[in-house]
Amino acid sequence: MDTPSKLLYTKEHEWANFNNEDVIVGITDYAQSQLGDIIFFETPELGSVVRMGDVFGEIEAVKTVSELYAPISGKIVSINDQIENNPEIINSDPYGDGWLIKISPLDIDEKEKLIDHKSYEEFIK
Repeated sequence: MDTPSKLLYTKEHEWANFNNEDVIVGITDYAQSQLGDIIFFETPELGSVVRMGDVFGEIEAVKTVSELYAPISGKIVSINDQIENNPEIINSDPYGDGWLIKISPLDIDEKEKLIDHKSYEEFIK
């Protein structure tokens, strides 16, 4: 499984890329492999505010539906509209074009509650 070292992770299998003022959020390679073929992403409302650990949407795969949890509190400032018509991008490129949302964080210190790539790799073993 691919777990890029520059990202932080949740135990619910989301990743967070803290760069500049926004946080890019997606699901991990492990999560997409467990879900199987993704067929739908229920998007949150643009501009809505989420708290760390809140459900912000759902991913539907052929066999299951999985809730998505915010890795940090903040305002949703962008949604990846590419995956509305091509949700399979999440399977093929979960850390690149398959990103889900961007959050403008309310409290950047919350990132200390996330885990690094080595801890995440141990968690999924």
